[in-house]
Amino acid sequence: MSTEVLALLRDVTRAPPSRPPAPLPRPGPARPALARPPIWLDLSRLLWRVFRGTLTGVDRVELAYAEHLLMLAGDRLRFVAHDYRGGFGLLPHRRTAALVRAIGPAWEDGSLPRLAPRALALFAGSVLNLRRVPPAGPLRPVYLNVSHHPLAKTAAVGALLRRSGAALVPLVHDLIPLDWPEYVPAPETLRHRARLRTIADHAEGVIANSAATAAALRPLLPPALPMLAAPLGVVPRRAAPLPPVLQDGRPFFLCLGTIEPRKNHLMLLHLWRRLAEGPGPVPRLVLVGNRGWDNEQVLDLLDRCTRLAPHLAELGRVPDGVVAGLMDHAQALLMPSFVEGFGLPVAEALARGTPVLCSDIPAHREIAGPVAEYLDPLNLPAWLAAVQAYAAPQAPRRAAQQRRMAGWEAPGWPAHLDAVLGFVEELARRNGRREAEWAQAAA
Repeated sequence: MSTEVLALLRDVTRAPPSRPPAPLPRPGPARPALARPPIWLDLSRLLWRVFRGTLTGVDRVELAYAEHLLMLAGDRLRFVAHDYRGGFGLLPHRRTAALVRAIGPAWEDGSLPRLAPRALALFAGSVLNLRRVPPAGPLRPVYLNVSHHPLAKTAAVGALLRRSGAALVPLVHDLIPLDWPEYVPAPETLRHRARLRTIADHAEGVIANSAATAAALRPLLPPALPMLAAPLGVVPRRAAPLPPVLQDGRPFFLCLGTIEPRKNHLMLLHLWRRLAEGPGPVPRLVLVGNRGWDNEQVLDLLDRCTRLAPHLAELGRVPDGVVAGLMDHAQALLMPSFVEGFGLPVAEALARGTPVLCSDIPAHREIAGPVAEYLDPLNLPAWLAAVQAYAAPQAPRRAAQQRRMAGWEAPGWPAHLDAVLGFVEELARRNGRREAEWAQAAA
């Protein structure tokens, strides 16, 4: 690196926070004392994405873990990052915790890019002079990785675990790159295969974000490897006003997710073209999410179909506050995906009282139960009929789904993290008992 860049990084490191950190919710009652190991949460991906100025679903999971573990784990929590030279190191705790507390409010109100210099400072520190992780103390630490990153670096993770004595416990979001390789770039399939190799070789416990993910994962891992299936939590968000293009009172449907083949946007666009060719009024289709890969047909329709243009609003990636406002006003959330690991938008929509029309896949049924309407992702006529029914004046079918929401409860992060902490503490107690038995046998 040049001296100018190093000077910039030093200046960035000393930069004051752009806004005061928002207070987090009060912690719940103290957990019973079991074997309570130190927890090393990997923030490699979150730092990079804050620097880039946008968060994906996986990034928001990593953020939720960081926010809640600051409350629940106390002094046992440390943040680590991959240093991109083949190793790992500890991040400066106070500065990292302050950044974690600032990310959620900044993402919600659209000011996340203001935090990029602080993320860059921590990210650069992970490359330049990150403190090396120490060896284990009386209790082995748990290296908790909830973003898949950088689990593809099997040798580096193995070296970390050997040097520090830490126990790897990863969260697996899905097996889409392995089971549905046609829906991801080819390099991602290779990376995911490497991640699974790292987990099979080194993990001492695994967390899955759903029972569906756990069932797909189980045959690929050692039979005795402990596994916890815990649904991800839903974070209540303050709704922002609708974008100006949607403030004319015209009804709209929302589709949330990266524009990529597995999300099945192509079917929705053909559906809206049929609506546009019909005699009645046409609701808007609002697309939220960046444009992804292998989308030639979808992008042609978005960019060149003049019949669709008056009925589409492509917003790209927007802050959570905007998403919350869109959900509050949408006739329904449309999720026609061919495959999902969890289906977080479905849970978020139902938590806000927004009806959901979604594909009939295990992840959606697991989270939405009897509430949502489930449709074959290839059955365009069925989707067309459902959209027309939900857009109709008074919409009896839509009202019926809203009544079904009375018995549905959104999964929460406190319950998820409580289950995770109980899981890692039981692993620590089991490992301690096993090590004591080994020492006794050796004596």
